[in-house]
Amino acid sequence: MPENNNPKNGKKKVPIIVYYLIITVVVLIISWVIVPQMNAPTYKEISYSEFITMVKEDKVEKVELSGSTITVVPKDADKNNPVYYETGMLRVEDSEVVNLLLEHNVKFGSPIEETTIFDTILGFLIPLVICYLLFFLLSRTLSKKMNGGVMSFGKNTGKIYAENATKKTFDDVAGQDEAKESLLEIVDFLNNPKKYSEIGAKLPKGALLVGPPGTGKTLLAKAVAGEAGVPFFAISGSEFVEMFVGVGASRVRDLFKQAVEKAPCIVFIDEIDAIGKSRDNVMGGNDEREQTLNQLLAEMDGFDSSKGVVLLAATNRPEVLDKALLRPGRFDRRIIVDLPDLTGRKAILDVHARKVKMSDNVDLSAIAKSTPGASGADLENIINEAALRAVRVKKKVVTQTELNEAVDVILAGEAKKSTVLSDKEKRIVAYHEIGHALVAALLTHTEPVHKITIIPRTSGALGYTMQVSEDEKHLISRDEALEKICVFAGGRAAEQIEFDSVTTGASNDIERATAYAREMITAYGMSDEFGFVNLVQKTNMYLGERSQLNCSDETAARVDKEIHRMITECYNKAVELLTENKDKLDLLAGVLYDRENITGEEFMALLEGKSLEEVFGDENVSMPEENSGKDRETIVPDANDDSEEVK
Repeated sequence: MPENNNPKNGKKKVPIIVYYLIITVVVLIISWVIVPQMNAPTYKEISYSEFITMVKEDKVEKVELSGSTITVVPKDADKNNPVYYETGMLRVEDSEVVNLLLEHNVKFGSPIEETTIFDTILGFLIPLVICYLLFFLLSRTLSKKMNGGVMSFGKNTGKIYAENATKKTFDDVAGQDEAKESLLEIVDFLNNPKKYSEIGAKLPKGALLVGPPGTGKTLLAKAVAGEAGVPFFAISGSEFVEMFVGVGASRVRDLFKQAVEKAPCIVFIDEIDAIGKSRDNVMGGNDEREQTLNQLLAEMDGFDSSKGVVLLAATNRPEVLDKALLRPGRFDRRIIVDLPDLTGRKAILDVHARKVKMSDNVDLSAIAKSTPGASGADLENIINEAALRAVRVKKKVVTQTELNEAVDVILAGEAKKSTVLSDKEKRIVAYHEIGHALVAALLTHTEPVHKITIIPRTSGALGYTMQVSEDEKHLISRDEALEKICVFAGGRAAEQIEFDSVTTGASNDIERATAYAREMITAYGMSDEFGFVNLVQKTNMYLGERSQLNCSDETAARVDKEIHRMITECYNKAVELLTENKDKLDLLAGVLYDRENITGEEFMALLEGKSLEEVFGDENVSMPEENSGKDRETIVPDANDDSEEVK
């Protein structure tokens, strides 16, 4: 990756000109202020009578008269550190003082500066010589910076890895079998170019790795270089763009020049969308970025792929790239690096588990099943989190308990020990979560319940119900989608049935149910009102897909009415199911209130009619009894602590 030129402490470097200015000021102060004061005499005040006594005792060598002040130079004054005396002039006749001084052979008169030409030359010449030397050094330093620093803006700032220096191979990449197959051909060409040239085949000039964040695009590029055993240039797209126009283009030229010199090699540009955005911008463009892109296109057209220079690039925003960048002859291949499926997640967990001491009875398949939609980076984080938790409880190996806790932390956050629910709120949350789970169990097209908990989490959830699919699903039918909305509504329905009131705990459920219903109507054509019609435009498919209605205002109003109708029907169905199974709802809510955590197996065993003693070995359920009905007050928890269902 690009080298960091900043100091390790992150502080900005002080320009060298500042140091030179400080030195110059210090030298001038020393020359003109400190040095003249080094041999200056020390002055002490005495009385006029003491002055007369010193004259009469012949202790005075010289007297300087200046205005109303008399300066006395004693005969025994130290030359290295002289001490002079000062006194005031009395209002007496001058002749008396003059006669006294003449009588004792004391020199007197006004002070005269004793300066010579040599002193004058030294006083001005030395500081000027010092300033000239400092200016000379400063000019040389600035000249070097102009030639080496400013001109080096156009140099390649990417990091160059030597052969096998990436220390990554395809064994380190799991869950991306299709992407590895596409890249294996590039590796084989770099290792055995003759068998391709004999048949007339040409190596693709570039391959674009596209996928969501955390799926391993950079890791794949390093693995290609490690497998091929060739030099690997790594640079980020943002490093081409500088304040000065033309610098990015110069860096592109220098990068390809170095790559050709070290061929065969691999050049990897991460986040290429930083320089490869489409130039079709009606609001105006960025001259520096567009010049950099133009130079990149020209360089890709100019170099010969038979020499073994392969360009790899990664992005998670392929829709914004310029069409000229994606045409054949530049980036010939688009390799999708998508989120791993169930088999891929299991393989990724196996790769990361190799570096951690695991218990023999650990089941990574269960972790893979409970993490649908997780990226490779997420799965690596789960393994690391489990290892950290094992150290925290002073274990020598990671067990299934730590892995399960790590999944909970990644999905919903740490258990919030500081949050203590009152009995009323805890009872509401218990009914809410059992409502989700019971509706899911009573319907036919829903995923099995894996875990139910009412322990508050740092994500803001007061509890959650986790459902885990037994098989990886790629298609969802209309019936399955409607039943998913029913499960979302199960929590609110349970509150309504038991307490005849509702709380803010269902806010997340409402949000997800509304979004799901909108997708069914506008994108999937699953409504009777609109049928086989698309009413939405999607963008950023790899960065949290966004949707925007692509219809008239009248149609949008009809969409809102259809969403309301669909969700209302699903909510009424959830109420009907829970009302018919009110005894099971009460029993399961009581057990959840008492134990705070229930596994999917325990939940299904109780639902099938097994006793508490058979399931838990205990018949006691400690939920406090409260009267149901309209006389119960509405309890509204903190709006930030929404109960939610985790899928």
